[in-house]
Amino acid sequence: MNPPSDNGPQAVYAAIRAEADERLEAFRTAPVPRIHIGMATCGIASGAMETKAAFEEALAAQNIEAKIHSVGCIGHCYAEPWVIIDYPDSGFPPIFYHNVTPGKAKMLAKLFLLEGDPRFEHVYGATEENEMIPWVGEFPRFNREKRLITEKCGKVDPEEINDYIAEKGYGALAKALEGSPESVIQEVSDARLRGRGGAGFPTGKKWQLARSAEGGSKVVICNADEGDPGAYMDRTLLESNPHQMLEGMILCGYAVGAHRGIVYVRSEYPLAVSILRTAIDQAREKGVLGENILGSGFNFDITIFQGSGAFVCGEETALIRSIEGSRGMPQHRPPYPVVKGLNGEPTVINNVKTLASIPPIIENGAEWFASIGTESSTGTAVFSVVGDVVHPGLVEIPMGVTLRELIFDICGGIHKKKKFHAVQIGGPSGGCLPESFLDTPIDYDSLTDAGAMMGSGGMVVMDQETCMVNVSRYFLDFTQKESCGKCTFCRIGTYHLLEILHRITIGEGEEGDLEKLETLSKDIKAGSLCGLGRTAPNPVLTSLAYFRDEYEAHIKEKKCPGLTCRPLIAFYIDLDKCARGCDACVGCCPTDAVFTTRTRKKGIDLELCVKCGECMVACPPEYDAVRKVSPPHLAPVVDRPPEGEKK
Repeated sequence: MNPPSDNGPQAVYAAIRAEADERLEAFRTAPVPRIHIGMATCGIASGAMETKAAFEEALAAQNIEAKIHSVGCIGHCYAEPWVIIDYPDSGFPPIFYHNVTPGKAKMLAKLFLLEGDPRFEHVYGATEENEMIPWVGEFPRFNREKRLITEKCGKVDPEEINDYIAEKGYGALAKALEGSPESVIQEVSDARLRGRGGAGFPTGKKWQLARSAEGGSKVVICNADEGDPGAYMDRTLLESNPHQMLEGMILCGYAVGAHRGIVYVRSEYPLAVSILRTAIDQAREKGVLGENILGSGFNFDITIFQGSGAFVCGEETALIRSIEGSRGMPQHRPPYPVVKGLNGEPTVINNVKTLASIPPIIENGAEWFASIGTESSTGTAVFSVVGDVVHPGLVEIPMGVTLRELIFDICGGIHKKKKFHAVQIGGPSGGCLPESFLDTPIDYDSLTDAGAMMGSGGMVVMDQETCMVNVSRYFLDFTQKESCGKCTFCRIGTYHLLEILHRITIGEGEEGDLEKLETLSKDIKAGSLCGLGRTAPNPVLTSLAYFRDEYEAHIKEKKCPGLTCRPLIAFYIDLDKCARGCDACVGCCPTDAVFTTRTRKKGIDLELCVKCGECMVACPPEYDAVRKVSPPHLAPVVDRPPEGEKK
């Protein structure tokens, strides 16, 4: 260690904070409108870059003085691109606009910023209470959340460290550096924080084991190898507020006695990698990373390692092998990484969300954190909720909130007024739970008891038109392809599971298949080396337990109750509802299977139909004439007029 500064870390931090506060105050008090635009991947994919360019163009054309502030994601993916306009002289509070297209951006610039009309018909809500506009806090997504990890997401520019510091960022680090490493570990232990990567291992215990481990050089690794289908929690955090995770890494390094950190992030996250690089460079410049951090004499630096996207590298030992330059394959444990990890050195591996939880704990105290959530699962959980919900997106809730509250009260329920069918929790290795489990609290133990798992935070909600056999096939197809192939049970067992599921979904299931699925699944769980193999059969086992009737319908009746498996369904047109002269379905059919009957209504040639469903999408809602049935023979046959016959 370098000799500490004459001024303590908090005094050095105070000077840095004063500079950031001055900059923020100048930004907030400037008598011009401020336009905050969400520019994370979800926003950019929805057109946020075009929206920003439209604002810039309109401001220049109208000669309007305003400041555009690029920020991260606030979790409202369904509202992208979103914009908050804070216009101090307008008499209105900061206003939240959703689905802001370039045209809407130009309209707001002219009518609101120039003429003072906020266009209430485009307003989603206000960020402060106001009698004229609904307050955003009244919306469930805000008033039911408890934002600790995502608190600054959408507030700060992820590429401007001063934004983070002005929001008390790196204050926890300054506070911790004036105490002992043991006191940091004690605080984390007293908070009862469990790892947010899926296993739920006590973080304080892991850190204590690493600190006690023998070895001159220790390493901290942030596991940002997020590979679950439909999961984007870690990516969003890195794109929206990377400094909170970096601060957590530095605190971990100080606690366990490490001087080197590595962020293992998949290369499919180019924006996250770019923002992370910028954040690391800025942290070094500010003196909160690198040598002699905040004048404390403590040295800690961070580098980035880009993984190639192998799902199995989310497992600790496979991740370590990947960094070492070998093929990412799990290793036998013990020894555990905290004793012998990267290059034989004691290594602490924590998830992005785990590390991002550390600064709030140090800042506010263990007792405060432990008061949130449940006795055995303290704090909050961050979920990416996708699928058949009205308001999909990123949600942070206290542990203990029920599945029903999350899906229906916070995310708006099932879209298109359909019925809830199932929820899949914990990524491809999680479980599928039916409606009877909706009142299950979201915490490690309750979900495990139900047959699912917390996982890293992916949640897929499914409506009544979902086939659970096909869902199991989909997730097993993913895990089978992502298997490293080391274990016979995982490599060959998942292949045979997938083969059986495939046969069932195409109507070739046989008596005894369900028993084979159960036996194989249990053997794979018992014989696999790592978590991927041990949990891969979970979707199969839970769907068999809770949706067995759907499997039996596929095998015995050759019927798909969810009307999803293409070989077991057929499309037809209800002639009583079909409108004469409407050709919407004709133009969209890729195989010319839709034809016009002698009565000018439409029919479907079942031999040409590839069951893509485009005709159902194209049919005007006022007619709603396209139908889907299973088994296929239930579809009425409509004769196609001979070629050339006048209709």
